[in-house]
Amino acid sequence: MPRNRNRRGLELGVMLLMWDLMNVGLTHIPPVTLFTIFGQALLYAGIINPPWSKLDVCISARSVMKGKDYRRLFLSALEHGDDMHLYYNMISFLMKGRSLERRYGSPNFAFLLIVLSLLTSVTYVALGVLGELVFDDSYYATVCAIGFSGVIFALKVVTSAEEAPGMTMVGGVMLPLKYATWAELVLIHLLVPRSSFMGHLAGILAGLAYAKTPLGALTDSAITAITGDAPPSAGSVKPNPPWFLDVTVSSPK
Repeated sequence: MPRNRNRRGLELGVMLLMWDLMNVGLTHIPPVTLFTIFGQALLYAGIINPPWSKLDVCISARSVMKGKDYRRLFLSALEHGDDMHLYYNMISFLMKGRSLERRYGSPNFAFLLIVLSLLTSVTYVALGVLGELVFDDSYYATVCAIGFSGVIFALKVVTSAEEAPGMTMVGGVMLPLKYATWAELVLIHLLVPRSSFMGHLAGILAGLAYAKTPLGALTDSAITAITGDAPPSAGSVKPNPPWFLDVTVSSPK
């Protein structure tokens, strides 16, 4: 049965998100990007009432490996801790989604999002298991995370890997493009202590796995077989937009 979520109404972050979407123009946002943003906003606002709560699907290594709750590998990315968490993630995704979806095509981009979402979650679980073993601390296996920013970090890595070498601005500092995502990882951890360092790191590693290993070629082959349209070759993605705060929230469970 569906969980009885409280209707949050138009909180500040939701109103800001709707305002920005209207300013961009809904007709100027590709369909998969628009559907992803609206879906997560409606889920947060309680208008969509699924048969789970946030605590039911926040991801941790223990809940997946010992609890065998594999739905968390995908559903955890769809939930957000608060309205500003939702806002910053969706605005960052809006800019990346508009660029990448137009380049990849909507069907290919949809499958890429699914692949990167699952790969980020699997990597998060692996980091949790590894952290518990290396540091002998159950925190790494039990800390529970929600949010879409791990996927956004993966998209950043894919975008950066396909660009020509250059410079970009991160937190007011010009850095080589290849270091930008790593700098954001550290900066967000310092500015937002509650953010999930492990979740963001998982996104970066998932992006690198897609962009720099044979897994990317295998993924592209699978996407081509499903959609009949090969993803574009590297090298033609436009430069990254200005830096925004992408935050996955974590909490012990």
